[in-house]
Amino acid sequence: TAVRHGDEWVLNGSKMWITNAGVANWFFVLAKSEEGYTGFIVDADTPGLNPGKKEINMGQRCSDTRGVSFEDVVVPAKNVLGEPGQGFKIAMAAFDFTRPPVGIGAVGLARRAMDEARAYALERKAMGKVIAEHQAIAFMLADMATGIEAARLLTYRAASMYDKGERNTHIASMAKLFASEHCHKVVSDAVQIFGGYGFNTEYEVEKLYRDSRIYQIYEGTSQIQRLIISRDVLSAPEKYEP
Repeated sequence: TAVRHGDEWVLNGSKMWITNAGVANWFFVLAKSEEGYTGFIVDADTPGLNPGKKEINMGQRCSDTRGVSFEDVVVPAKNVLGEPGQGFKIAMAAFDFTRPPVGIGAVGLARRAMDEARAYALERKAMGKVIAEHQAIAFMLADMATGIEAARLLTYRAASMYDKGERNTHIASMAKLFASEHCHKVVSDAVQIFGGYGFNTEYEVEKLYRDSRIYQIYEGTSQIQRLIISRDVLSAPEKYEP
């Protein structure tokens, strides 16, 4: 919550899963105020702002992820982002910029998983030949490559639209959704190609599998992306004309 006291605001509350919370110099805070949701820029050294312990996550363990609590954190009025009550709109607009980088990160992880699976498939032999020569494995690799290129181009389009100053909300959501979903499918198939070794920490695909899962969650879950896209399809069908 955010309560105004003259030329200052007092913030109280907590938020979990804050990336880089332990190393950040400042935070963007979205808090519920009398005017609605208000955005603030808060210095990390402000008394009462307390990052929690570093969480040990399923994957992407190099990420400094923590909860952050706010106990009577005093913020000057000049640190309000925009106008009071505009914070939610500002935060949602930021996703148009942040979702394409998440999408391309998923593309990169998927490419790494495909490279690992391809190399292993060209080395591992079964029934007298390398498993890459078995159609079941070859078709997995073909689907990986096709989806990776589609995700890459969709993400590039979302980024290009933003750079041109065009509204890219629906394309950014499509890029993030498709890239993250395909990434997880690629890594899952890579584990399958490795067989039992894919389930073991000796090979990289086990880590990639764990790392891939978060792409379907942060910067808006896959379900949220589908909600944004479906609303756009229903309200602005002209965008989808050939």
